[in-house]
Amino acid sequence: MNNALSLFVTGTDTEIGKTLVSAALLRGFVRQGLRATAMKPIAAGASMVDGVLHNEDADQLDDAANVLLPPEIRTPFMLKEPAAPHIAAAHEDVALDMTRIVDAHKAALQMADVVVVEGVGGFRVPLTDAHDTADLAFALNLPVVLVVGMRLGCISHALLTAEAIAARGLPIAGWVANRVDPAMQFADENIAAIRDRLERQYDAPLLGTVPHLSPASPDVAATHLDTAGLLQTLRGAQR
Repeated sequence: MNNALSLFVTGTDTEIGKTLVSAALLRGFVRQGLRATAMKPIAAGASMVDGVLHNEDADQLDDAANVLLPPEIRTPFMLKEPAAPHIAAAHEDVALDMTRIVDAHKAALQMADVVVVEGVGGFRVPLTDAHDTADLAFALNLPVVLVVGMRLGCISHALLTAEAIAARGLPIAGWVANRVDPAMQFADENIAAIRDRLERQYDAPLLGTVPHLSPASPDVAATHLDTAGLLQTLRGAQR
């Protein structure tokens, strides 16, 4: 019986640090002595390097993991255009098939102790005319880690996203406050407001606050996250 753990990382928006946090979690899991790997099931924005399509986010996840998946498992859909997935897929005449992603995830679970699945964009980004990222998270049936980009408007964005996650019947394993705007006023007060509401309404703990890092460093970010506590939550959910 395979007892591999897995989680789905989503965010309040695009460009708010999902990849940094996903990579930081991977580094934390590696420090816990686990075989850790990552999936970026859909990557929009890829370029050819030595005859192979590469996506910057997917490459960063590989750099943070200690188990590398075959490219077709890590990223079943690598799209060239840096656009919304359904637009990029239509432009390239690609059908984003969730069954293919679910099958790839099952294969990934056989190769590592923990699999971090990074979503694309926010939680409700369209994938096809009928499905969005929320449907993908539901199909994978994974606990969700929510990355909140700390900037003006983040409280509403965090609560709306948490509500959407809960509406799909998925548990929120925790959330991360990522200081994307170093000049944000009342950041601590905003974090406290989100923490109170997410803990009270969704039993979702704050896993940590990642300071503004320039350059971004998964190893440094990992020191600000309670990876051990997250592992305990994931193991409890698996029972």
